[in-house]
Amino acid sequence: MTGTAAPARFQLFPLQVVRAARITPHMARITLGGGGLTGFVNGGLDQRIKLLLPQPGQSEPLTPPGDGEFGWYRTWRGMDPAVRPVLRTYTVREQRHDPDEIDLDIVVHGEAGGPGSRWALTAAPGDRVIVCGPAVEEAGGVEFRLPAGADWVLLAADEAALPAVAAILAELPAGLPVRVFAEVEEPGEEAYLAGPADRPGLGVTWLYRSKGAPTLPEAVRAAELPAGEPYAWIAGEAASVRELRRHLVGERGTDRRAVCFMGYWRAGRTEDQRADDGPQDEED
Repeated sequence: MTGTAAPARFQLFPLQVVRAARITPHMARITLGGGGLTGFVNGGLDQRIKLLLPQPGQSEPLTPPGDGEFGWYRTWRGMDPAVRPVLRTYTVREQRHDPDEIDLDIVVHGEAGGPGSRWALTAAPGDRVIVCGPAVEEAGGVEFRLPAGADWVLLAADEAALPAVAAILAELPAGLPVRVFAEVEEPGEEAYLAGPADRPGLGVTWLYRSKGAPTLPEAVRAAELPAGEPYAWIAGEAASVRELRRHLVGERGTDRRAVCFMGYWRAGRTEDQRADDGPQDEED
């Protein structure tokens, strides 16, 4: 008897920029659509995707050929870095239908920022990109898994992970207490969580690097947190995330199974460089 191959969990979706807008001084919202989203299945919460961007001088990113679900990625790693697509990971902030669209919120740092930031600054309707995203239910790329017995939720993130924080807040039960610690470059980014901030039981602490505020781990270490069993979701710069996880597990006695942690970026290394380095172990 011949079996039927399971559908690929992830696929490459050729898309176009539909709209681009600055929603805070350091956050741009890029809306993608253009008919290529058929079959895209957003898992919600902190669903991540890979965005393939064209190199300067290219009208669209080259599509890395390859067999199998991630054959394109092996091909991409072997391509000349001067011509292969720029690869970045982002959170799906929202998905809509009729027409099919997804929003990606991207941190921008001016011309001093990286390729993803520079692209977001100049993105215009019609610009072509490729998204590697989920094509079936429960495909993967969603790390936030709220345990049934959690009494409250801790969300600790820098600006790179704020889109995931906003998407998570939009789906949490309304009565569940939530503490958010958000580390950003400077004041002015608070509007990004203005909508979710209206929910009852939510406390948000903003930390500003340019004003000499405590770091993310320092702020959580000094905070008086709610009683009961927490579920912690931590994302941002890898070293900061590891330090905060050690504090929660080692100093506060949080069950390590109730701490979800992701290094969204690594100081001094771009995503392309990390991919060329091979797999990185973010565990202690």
